Amino acid sequence: MEFSHRVGLLVRRFGVRRDACRRALVTACPAHCLRIGSSVSRLSVTPSARGHFPARARYSSASAVSDCKALVYRNHGDPAQVVQMESVDLPALGEKGVLVKMLAAPINPSDINMVQGTYAILPDLPAVGGNEGVGVVQEVGSQVTSLRVGDWVIPRDAGLGTWRTAAVFSEDVLTPVPNDIPLLSAATLGVNPCTAFRMLSDFEALKPGDSVIQNAANSGVGQAVIQIAAARGVHTINVVRDRPDLQQLSERLQALGAGHVIKEEALRRPEMKELFKKVPRPKLALNGVGGKSATELLRHLHALIFKDVKVRGFWVTQWKKDHAQDTGALSGMLAQLCSLIRGGKLSAPACTSVRLEDHAHALDAAMKPYISTKQVLVM
Repeated sequence: MEFSHRVGLLVRRFGVRRDACRRALVTACPAHCLRIGSSVSRLSVTPSARGHFPARARYSSASAVSDCKALVYRNHGDPAQVVQMESVDLPALGEKGVLVKMLAAPINPSDINMVQGTYAILPDLPAVGGNEGVGVVQEVGSQVTSLRVGDWVIPRDAGLGTWRTAAVFSEDVLTPVPNDIPLLSAATLGVNPCTAFRMLSDFEALKPGDSVIQNAANSGVGQAVIQIAAARGVHTINVVRDRPDLQQLSERLQALGAGHVIKEEALRRPEMKELFKKVPRPKLALNGVGGKSATELLRHLHALIFKDVKVRGFWVTQWKKDHAQDTGALSGMLAQLCSLIRGGKLSAPACTSVRLEDHAHALDAAMKPYISTKQVLVM
């Protein structure tokens, strides 16, 4: 099951409702600082889809988008019943407006929670679903300075409504991303990789050779944690729930760089002592499940023996709000993540691409338990 926000270190979602999609972090360190901080088909990306556009104009004189379809919900409830595809009118561009043709947008658990009305923040109704995705700039207003026609862009924050073919956004709610990375990597860049990056960077001074333990390791955040940690030389102990395809899942996570993949039941068994002969006890625990699983992660932290454990909740949406005035914080993080993507060290989670017209099937698949693939709407 996928989690859109992790309750950071040991407790990714400790003390937070699952549908709130927050994460808790638990870290451990020597005697002083320990904190607790959630069949696959991949889209074939053609050169044009990867962003190889002709020479880019400063702004376009005529709109390249004449028709817009969007997945709209007018009431909260079961996504399969309340989400409908509708034709929507695009507003006038305006001096600071940016016309964006959406290319791809994932369906995250937080998106589902918003439709259900259970998420921590909710847009006014009616609303267009989706908080993440990538689009290409088609036209910009005369006062837009940071974007040009042909740029790839992603939302700076949640709530824009990305399940649509096109939209007019304000310049300040978009951030550019390189168009030389895979489309699915760009579409899924703004939430899970950013969450993983911050949790591995902000709560414990991890060094090569250190280890991190996490549950929900097959989630989008979990897969990003595995890859970013591996790129930094940090070991990961990855906990997943038992399932029919456990062997295939373990092999896939190991291919991403997971050092150890274990079932939740193993956390309570003596075999953990043997594991810690191979890797050091973790300094950081990331929990996206809560309950007994979080408690068991905590038991294995290095700092527990010093009784200096701290629990922190983490929500990437809040981090972005807190750093809204520091544009370099977000752009710098995205630059580092894109560098990992180009270097083959960070890939998108396993995805199933679905046409916008087939959204009902995608929404149904996104809500099924033990699904390790992310549904991505392709426009």
